[in-house]
Amino acid sequence: MKKLIATVLFSALLSPFCLSSALAAEEGEEGGTPHYPLEHPEQMDWSFAGPLGTYDRGQLQRGLKVYKDVCSACHSLDLVAFRTLSGLGYSEEQVKAFAAEYEIEAGPDNDGNMYMRPGIPSDYFPAPFENAEQAAASNNGAAPPDLSLMAKARGITRGFPTFIFDIFTQYQEGGPDYIHALLTGYEEPPEGVEIPAGTHYNPYFANAASLAMAPPLSEGIVSYDDGAPETVDQYARDVAAFLMWTAEPKLEDRKQTGLVVMVFLVIMAVLVFLTKKSVYARKHD
Repeated sequence: MKKLIATVLFSALLSPFCLSSALAAEEGEEGGTPHYPLEHPEQMDWSFAGPLGTYDRGQLQRGLKVYKDVCSACHSLDLVAFRTLSGLGYSEEQVKAFAAEYEIEAGPDNDGNMYMRPGIPSDYFPAPFENAEQAAASNNGAAPPDLSLMAKARGITRGFPTFIFDIFTQYQEGGPDYIHALLTGYEEPPEGVEIPAGTHYNPYFANAASLAMAPPLSEGIVSYDDGAPETVDQYARDVAAFLMWTAEPKLEDRKQTGLVVMVFLVIMAVLVFLTKKSVYARKHD
């Protein structure tokens, strides 16, 4: 009887997920409203994954180079200051030199005019466009989003039952997985699939079957000094890791603090158990 009740309850819990999957398949077959992304990103192997994960500084530096040489032409990093690049392993002098490569609008001067000056560590990455309207006009009507928090904002939710296991594995790399999949996932649209003019088919895009951004990466487009492969896959991995860092630069501190807290709680639990056992042992005596 207990087994029967458990089976009924499990079936009741599972039925909504089965129904939604069946409806999604039916919609796809009948040309109904599709669910995006059309394909879910592959779970990648990241150095910062898991409760003890840490950033690979070499990868972060390569990712910054990919952003600077490719992505910065359209995408901003409004929330990232040059001074924080020390977290990538750069010295104070290197940060100053990097910031000075940018022209920053300052002022007004004594005559009330704005002027341009070399960047300093306290400045933030300058945006490539004056405003959103200019950005949209330069990109086929779609303003490129700011990338500062993209790795946290674009974490694709994984369906049942995967999300249950994610609680225990502490999976939180959906954003980097998505960015990597998007950058490497451009392909020709399947036969019978029409996309708007000026857009590019990508089954990993979270909002539609295609997007205005053309494939930004190609083999050899960025030169690496450390001998890492200069491939689209490697570029995508590196810039995805870098954007994870811009979204959560204190990730390592958070994980270290969490580990200390968990160890403390385990020790406290053991002490409480031993105390309780000792107290009750004296009562029985």
